[in-house]
Parts: sequence; C-alpha cells; structure tokens
Amino acid sequence: MHCLIRRFINDQAGVTAIEYGLIAAAIAVIIIGSVQALGTKVQSTFNTVANAL
Repeated sequence: MHCLIRRFINDQAGVTAIEYGLIAAAIAVIIIGSVQALGTKVQSTFNTVANAL
C-alpha cells in the first residue's frame, strides 16, 4: 500500500493533463472574448454604414 501511494505521488501524467486542460480553457476564454469584442465593433460599423445609406 505504501508503494502505491508513493507511485501515485510521483506520477506526473495527471498533473500534465490538468495543465494542458487549464491552458486550453484559458485560450478558449481569450478567443471568446476577442470574438465578442470584434463582433461588437463590426456590428457598430455595419450600423453606421446602414444609417449613412
């Protein structure tokens, strides 16, 4: 049993998977925020052009 606990503590595969998951989540949040900000600006531009016409 003691050997099993030691092996679990030294196992880095789970930590790496969690790190990759956190990185993927951070990238997703950044992409979503960027797309929303860009979408708002594009919509504003289209509204300006539509009102000018």
